[in-house]
Amino acid sequence: MTKRRFRIVAKGLLIVASLYLSTSHAQLGNLLNQGGNSGSSGGLPNLGGLGKGLSVQSLTSGSTGNVAGVLEFCIKNNYLGGGATSVKDALIGKLAGGSPSSDSGYADGSKGILNSGDGQRLDLSGGGLQKQVTKQICDKILAQGKSML
Repeated sequence: MTKRRFRIVAKGLLIVASLYLSTSHAQLGNLLNQGGNSGSSGGLPNLGGLGKGLSVQSLTSGSTGNVAGVLEFCIKNNYLGGGATSVKDALIGKLAGGSPSSDSGYADGSKGILNSGDGQRLDLSGGGLQKQVTKQICDKILAQGKSML
């Protein structure tokens, strides 16, 4: 294969790859938007361990400790800015004894495990497309944390 032909094929593959990624991103956004609509089934597909049957609307934690722990995870992994630290600290103050060390929900949350109110567990510690979803989940948990104060 000549250099010119190789370059043409390579450019074509790059174009196809960029179109595929753009389409995947748009589909992911559509799935997340559907999860929050009352008229949809609300189920997210299993994207790298995101948990089948969960909707963005239902992604809330079942405990104060878990919210604080998930916020710790989100801050540590740069999904949330430093403003979330004050919310996390205030929630930790609400825990028994003001210490997260004896709270299993906090321990799970700080590892990226969201324990939902209905008993489901969601692991946020993946990569790839899951990073985009994790950012949105961290924002949702921050809003939940603020409402608990």
